[in-house]
Amino acid sequence: MGYKDVYDSWKADPEGFWMEQAKAIDWDTPPTKALNDTNAPLYEWFTDARVNTCYNAVDRHVENGRADQAAIIYDSPITGVKDQITFAELKDKVAGLAGALAARGVTKGDRVIIYMPMVPEALVAMLACSRIGAIHSVVFGGFAANELAVRIDDAKPKAIIAASCGIEPGRVVDYKPLLDGAIDAASHKPEFCVIFQREQSPSELVEGRDVDWFAAQEGVAPADCVPVEGDHPAYILYTSGTTGAPKGVVRPTAGHLVALNWTMKAIYNVDPGDVFWAASDVGWVVGHSYICYGPLIHGNTTVVFEGKPVGTPDASTFWRVISEHNVRSFFTAPTAFRAIKRDDPKGEMIKDFDISCLRALYLAGERADPDTIEWAQRVMNVPVYDHWWQTETGWTIAGNPAGIEALPVKIGSPTVAMPGYDVQILDEGGHPMKPGELGAIAVKLPLPPGTLPTLWNAEDRYRKSYLTTFPGYYETGDAGMIDEDGYLYIMARTDDVINVAGHRLSTGGMEEVLAAHPDVAECAVIGVSDELKGQLPMGFLCLNKGCDRPHDEVVKEVVKLVRDKIGPVAAFKLAVVVDRLPKTRSGKILRGIMVKIADGQDYKMPATIDDPAILDEIREALQTLGYAKA
Repeated sequence: MGYKDVYDSWKADPEGFWMEQAKAIDWDTPPTKALNDTNAPLYEWFTDARVNTCYNAVDRHVENGRADQAAIIYDSPITGVKDQITFAELKDKVAGLAGALAARGVTKGDRVIIYMPMVPEALVAMLACSRIGAIHSVVFGGFAANELAVRIDDAKPKAIIAASCGIEPGRVVDYKPLLDGAIDAASHKPEFCVIFQREQSPSELVEGRDVDWFAAQEGVAPADCVPVEGDHPAYILYTSGTTGAPKGVVRPTAGHLVALNWTMKAIYNVDPGDVFWAASDVGWVVGHSYICYGPLIHGNTTVVFEGKPVGTPDASTFWRVISEHNVRSFFTAPTAFRAIKRDDPKGEMIKDFDISCLRALYLAGERADPDTIEWAQRVMNVPVYDHWWQTETGWTIAGNPAGIEALPVKIGSPTVAMPGYDVQILDEGGHPMKPGELGAIAVKLPLPPGTLPTLWNAEDRYRKSYLTTFPGYYETGDAGMIDEDGYLYIMARTDDVINVAGHRLSTGGMEEVLAAHPDVAECAVIGVSDELKGQLPMGFLCLNKGCDRPHDEVVKEVVKLVRDKIGPVAAFKLAVVVDRLPKTRSGKILRGIMVKIADGQDYKMPATIDDPAILDEIREALQTLGYAKA
């Protein structure tokens, strides 16, 4: 069956389609029904089933002949450590830690916060929670103490599992003082903390509260898997807005298992036993879905990489990992490739490595500009698939289903909607728009298995954030269009569609033009306030390493490019060269903050910002153009 047949079969019988996919999961009590719509528009899946995530991700592979297969490959160019953990070894590690948690009173439904760097123990901690039915909430390692405190107060964890430190290029980040500060600041206090001591910076343990990772497991019986209801939350993952309290996205157990297992072959085209690598972090949704759960549920080997695309030691580190560990499918963010391209514009470094094992590169997390995709295709000589999804959905909304049928790539489009998603483009009144017209991207309810049924302790906020603007639809917050062939184009966040003298224009479309300039490594376009036209676009350019041309020349050329490609209607005249762009740690550019700085508005420093000092550089650059007045 090709993609269209599969998509049509889902549309004709959504429940039948997902019941069929559910057969690949090992249930304690199989579901008798797929969709539970008794509380619509809050939908749930497989609610009458009983199942355990850890059993499906670990134990069943040990029992079914994969005991000696590597479950996790750990590769840390930062510390120089490499290791492999088989499924049998992983089961022992997970059952041991789960036993330690259970012995200290953690039971089904209790929350556990995990605050860890990219080490295998982070996955062990996640799986140990799911083994005993505890609900984990991973907080990005090194997150500021006040942000961690907010999450402690919202999730109210019985326990916190943390590492003593994380290691960045050239520096050690001590987590323990941040953790102690967060617990001091939080109203809710955990009963105990389990600390994984790293030799680079062991930490002092608080007597009576903190227990060492290994000491906690001494003399404790390993825990068995505890079956939970299909709608039992597997985890809470906080997605922070630039304003207000972070939103706790809830991931339901059964739908999560069914959906992720299905995606590993259908989308990423790997078979059990293949090595799959997502170069992300366990603190983000990609790390949950495609470093920890998806690959392990499907019987793949997953790579835990503690490093950066450049600087650990150089722009060839991705090629080494792919070649050394026989990676079949590779998933990362476009920003990682822009960093590699900036350091090695001609892609010379790949020539030292044999990456013929690799079938495809998958990009997600932000818009993948055509220039980056074309560069990656040329250098790597494999298909490059952009795909689009969100923390809220947990897996692909639109992508190229390479394991069903590799569809022709249209650069600039993440391809087509996946089964489970009826994606539509709506105008402000909620009416469907014609092919090629820019509007709000929404998904007709119900959303498929594995997507969020609600927000943690915030049902009203869930309804208001996602279900109210377009009744009967999930509002994605993105803007775009669908072409005549059904290919979706994500043009911008809804907030990034700017109105220039009554013309609705996509900043993403302008960024594509700027990125095509041979000297531009990376760029961003924002809309700044203008008395005459309402808004004007402004471009920020980061240039390739080794480019020593006068900045005003490059600026003149990109202004002309936008005029030639988009037209005078864009009114694109403002651009400035900067060393770097403000980003979150997962690589998303903080355009909203840049707009506020330009317009002289107050803003809240985002918890996820990679380096706050960059905002001062952006302010100075804006002042040279006459903006960012206090």
